[in-house]
Amino acid sequence: MTALIKAFAGFLIITLFLITGIKASTKNTGNNSTSSTSKTNFLSKDERIRLRDKAHDMFMFAFNNYMKHAFPHDEIMPIACAPRIRGKTPSRGDVDDALGNFSVTLIDALDTLVVIGELDIFEDSVKKVIQTVRFDSDLVVSVFETNIRVVGGLISAHVLAKHLQQKDEKGRFKWYNDELLKMTVDLADRLLPAFNTTSGLPHPRVNLKRGMLKHLKDQVDTCTKLLEKAMDFLWAQRNLGSDLVGTVLNVENGNWVRRESGIGAGIDSYFEYSLKAYILFGEEDYLYRFNKHYDAVMKFINKGPMFIDVHMHKPNVASRPYMDSLLAFWPGMQVLMGDLKSAIEIHEMLFQVVQKYKFLPEAFTHDFQIHWAQHPIRPEFIESTYIIYRATKDPHYLQVAEHVMDSIEKYTKVKCGYAGIKDLRTMEHEDRLDSFVLAETFKYLYLIFADPSELPFDPDNYVLTTEAHFLPLSMGDKFDPSQPLPRRLVIDPDEIMAEEITRKYYSACPNVASQYRTSDELTHFGTTIRSSVKKLLGNVFDSRKSSQDETCQKTNERLRAWAFSTTNSDHLQQLKSMGIEVQIDAEGRVMLIHRASAIDDGGPPIACFLEPDYDPTASILTQFSQNFFFKLWNTSNQAALTAATVILVMFCLWVVLLLTSIILVCTVSVIFKFLKWGPFKITTSMTTSEATEEVKDSDNEEEENVKNSSNNTDSSDSSRSTSTSSTTKNILVNRFHRKKD
Repeated sequence: MTALIKAFAGFLIITLFLITGIKASTKNTGNNSTSSTSKTNFLSKDERIRLRDKAHDMFMFAFNNYMKHAFPHDEIMPIACAPRIRGKTPSRGDVDDALGNFSVTLIDALDTLVVIGELDIFEDSVKKVIQTVRFDSDLVVSVFETNIRVVGGLISAHVLAKHLQQKDEKGRFKWYNDELLKMTVDLADRLLPAFNTTSGLPHPRVNLKRGMLKHLKDQVDTCTKLLEKAMDFLWAQRNLGSDLVGTVLNVENGNWVRRESGIGAGIDSYFEYSLKAYILFGEEDYLYRFNKHYDAVMKFINKGPMFIDVHMHKPNVASRPYMDSLLAFWPGMQVLMGDLKSAIEIHEMLFQVVQKYKFLPEAFTHDFQIHWAQHPIRPEFIESTYIIYRATKDPHYLQVAEHVMDSIEKYTKVKCGYAGIKDLRTMEHEDRLDSFVLAETFKYLYLIFADPSELPFDPDNYVLTTEAHFLPLSMGDKFDPSQPLPRRLVIDPDEIMAEEITRKYYSACPNVASQYRTSDELTHFGTTIRSSVKKLLGNVFDSRKSSQDETCQKTNERLRAWAFSTTNSDHLQQLKSMGIEVQIDAEGRVMLIHRASAIDDGGPPIACFLEPDYDPTASILTQFSQNFFFKLWNTSNQAALTAATVILVMFCLWVVLLLTSIILVCTVSVIFKFLKWGPFKITTSMTTSEATEEVKDSDNEEEENVKNSSNNTDSSDSSRSTSTSSTTKNILVNRFHRKKD
């Protein structure tokens, strides 16, 4: 029973810290945005403001529809314009474990209201949460999802409410008395029973009202995610040879259940928390662990701009043939730890996929074909885009953000919000609007187009959690007379190059821009890397010909449907020249996709299936070879391919051995029979000749006797003659045997 638990990862630590010291932490979270200037040489100020306001309007469209059609329930179904109510609307399985009848969309989106400047709506929404939300529902919820969305949302909203209480000129939140913080403690106490395990890793689910029920305790498998004790335990459970960790382990005995190692689903938050725990608290142990894991990832899992999941105990053996969309957070982490070059490379690879399919598929293969076609408007890619832009101010990333925002508006907007994409190949909608779209996706889009001076607070004074909630860096500040300056997460490149940083603050992360003299030089560095990545991936992605004088190569014979074969390279090349892509789905059907129209008019690609005619005379072997061997030899799973090759070789050797044995046995049998019975057969043949002569003599005598007989009918003569002849032959045979003896 594997479960999706990404763990407390410091949130309960943060909660306990906030209980005792949150008031002290707010004194240094003032608006330092005047120290940060923005230069966007790609966009004019008016264009930047237009895009910023567009992100604002998109968020408010989704938020207002939720408040109108779904509040106080957890989520809205934007196509049906109705609330998603757990226990009443059709179940979606484990996905619904994020819902606990506690208005998760509103709580998750509270701090986004502050970011976009809707302070009156924020204050009103906080009052609604305090008045209506309770955590005593008799429901089983995901510990991880409840933690990052609700606990994190409440803490972030509390921090910003205290900031406005102290700084707001209009006197907002004068009535606020830490109600959100008290609600946070209440919810955290309800989640704590899940952590009562031998390892300190939490059970995946808990009942909000009754705690750890028996059937919940039986669920002992959890993903790698956490609190201090849990992170210490996970570090001890890493593979000492590779420094990699798996994705699922048993919370009681610590044994790994799934040893696949990567940076995507099931393991992403562990890496994120390791680095951000160091940034927030300054604990060197977390940085040491992250660096060890980072080196292992870049050695065994990273392959140029791509990633290949491996087995943690056999890091040179691939474990799956695809990448999932959650790994898109990685470039942002690389910027925070100082590896800008690799971050730009991986981000560019992801952007190439986004350009090809309009969005990042839930999973895609290493040749950039769709593996899972869903897209629930996830934020990881735009999160990394925001962090790279903040660190470099490269205008390219404004273009990337605009591309993503336009795609969301064009392909996901429905009557009452924005609906996830069920299949990127057809752009079919799914009636869901997850809370993270409002909490993260629209927040990052707004932040990337907004100048820090336009925000009610400076976001660089905070660490953004895995759900994009704000935790003040001042929480981890230690008294150090030698370093009295406040910390910032990212420092504007212009200020670094102007050497103003030493007078204002110091960075909690490496200054990736400090080695460049001008912003143009930094931008040129990024352009060069992106060009190299595009060239590297050029043989994978289909590029449209730009020259008008180029003509398609003529084929010798027209390709006809009845003659088409997916194993014929000439047929595939002809389709490719016509802009048609060939894919094989999970059921073995051939799917043809035409994307040219999608590129021209911006619409979805055209797809169709080739249904083979049923041939009752087709042999089982032919069908098997078409549906099995073709897929087998085209798999990118090296382990499966190696195993299949070994089995096939062994089978061929067995067939050869069998045929050799049969031929040998037959040859020996013939020789042996000839040697044993050959002389007898010759003697018998000669003796039989002698017996035949005697039989002839006897027949002559018998004919004379027949002539002397009279008054017999022709039939009687014939009968006696036959009888006499037979008798004579028997006598001669007896003589023959006596002679032989």
